[in-house]
Amino acid sequence: MHEYSIAYDIFATAKRTALENSATIVKKVYMDVGEMTMINPEQVVFLFDTMCEEDPLFSGCELEYRSVSVKTKCKCGYEGSERFACPDCGLLPEIIEGREVMVTNIEIEVDD
Repeated sequence: MHEYSIAYDIFATAKRTALENSATIVKKVYMDVGEMTMINPEQVVFLFDTMCEEDPLFSGCELEYRSVSVKTKCKCGYEGSERFACPDCGLLPEIIEGREVMVTNIEIEVDD
């Protein structure tokens, strides 16, 4: 179950960022999930929420995700979303977007 390790990495990244910036609370974490990652983002959210329950810094924190569509590029010049065979030449196109799992933003509160 690699969703657990992904949720843990997101949690650890948010915690490290919060501590480096003297946060009093982490309100929301945003992530991008590519269509080709083969993970279930709902499971990642559930596991992340479970981790947050044990840390007061994350009280009420939400993990929000955005699905990233596949974008490909072929040597022949084709650019689009075909994953398996270029519609112009039949070669396997290179996937340039859609395989990432990435924290994009973290909302925190700090004392003045």
